[in-house]
Amino acid sequence: MRYLLNALYFILLVLLAPWLIWDSLRRGKSFAIWWNRWIGKSPSIQGDRRSIWLHAVSVGEVQLLQPLVRQLQKSCPDFDLVLSITTQSGYQLAAKLYPELARFYAPLDFSWSIERVFRRLHPDLLILAELEVWPNLILASKRHGCPIAIVNGRLSDRSFRSYQRLGWLARFIFRKIDWVGAQDETYAERFNALGCESSRVEVTGSMKFDNANFDRSHPEVLSRRQQLDLRAEDKVWVVGSTQSPEESICLEAYRKVLDSFPELKMILVPRHPERFDEVAEQLEQSGFAVYRRSRMSDQIPADWQILLGDTLGELRWWWGLADLGFVGGSFGNRGGQNMIEPAGYGVCVSFGPNTQNFRDVVHLLLDAQAATVLDRPEDLSHWLQAMLTNERQAELLGSRAQDVAKEHRGATARTTQALQRRFLIACQSIRRAA
Repeated sequence: MRYLLNALYFILLVLLAPWLIWDSLRRGKSFAIWWNRWIGKSPSIQGDRRSIWLHAVSVGEVQLLQPLVRQLQKSCPDFDLVLSITTQSGYQLAAKLYPELARFYAPLDFSWSIERVFRRLHPDLLILAELEVWPNLILASKRHGCPIAIVNGRLSDRSFRSYQRLGWLARFIFRKIDWVGAQDETYAERFNALGCESSRVEVTGSMKFDNANFDRSHPEVLSRRQQLDLRAEDKVWVVGSTQSPEESICLEAYRKVLDSFPELKMILVPRHPERFDEVAEQLEQSGFAVYRRSRMSDQIPADWQILLGDTLGELRWWWGLADLGFVGGSFGNRGGQNMIEPAGYGVCVSFGPNTQNFRDVVHLLLDAQAATVLDRPEDLSHWLQAMLTNERQAELLGSRAQDVAKEHRGATARTTQALQRRFLIACQSIRRAA
């Protein structure tokens, strides 16, 4: 099986090579990263130390794992935690969030790359964030006697259909997964349908609720408020995780309401770092007073209008300044981005109609009348106008959103308890006996 997979991957790699080279040059990606992933370069666990290998794809998954990492560090001090990341932006954020952890770029799914990582880490448990099921990774894990757990398990409509098309191969691979902590019943049923044994699938909820911040008095929030010289009368609209053409849509909406509400400030944070310069050029041509976070001095003049958040890992703190919020990826084809973070702060939040990646969270918010879905881009300015005019309604929506976020906490604790019960307690017992 692994040799067949290697051959298929190699053919695919050759076919995609021109595009991969062009994309790496365009985005400024280092070719050394590709080499490290090809050979399976990773840290090495020395002696008889036990280890847990956690894998996150990109920025979202790196942030998601924060509460779980802290719980595991506290409850399993005998284990070394090692984190692999797929994307360059995710790796950069991981270096900020987890300076104490050994980190490496995830190996490509070739057997030699995967095998080298397992020989160097000899992990007692492999934890995959949300999904990221690769055949050689799963098969190698079983050969090395390493159980596989998926935390915050999610199978979107698109992913589910894609795996279904693989037929017996998908069932063959998913049967080898030892445990899944699914976000909800629908996802749990999809994991079962793809071959996971029902006894190995539990509904634990979404850990993203545990990662939300609720305190607008947090030092990270207050320091940014001071840097932006925000006054009591200022209103802040945070536009987070945008993709093209959402920046243009939001700029147009901002322009339409600014004459009526000159105290409105806008903080714009694009989803992908490689687009920061592109968006900055667009903002500079808009005629507004624009500042870039990456080039900002300790404090900016009070007459600023738009701040471009062109740094990694800060959106969670910008949400703490927001009175109003728009969550991006929802007027495009991405399927939405995380609306739990603004909900945690009690932000009056809106998003477009394409939110299938967060459909469960959207349902919770809409059922509680705690958010607004905008069917068309032109609805955004009308929503802004209405919320700025009716502050009491905006505060009510924000308060309901925060209640939803608080009500659904606890998934990390349930996940940690399940991992300990099923895998880690036995490992610790073996270690003590040895």
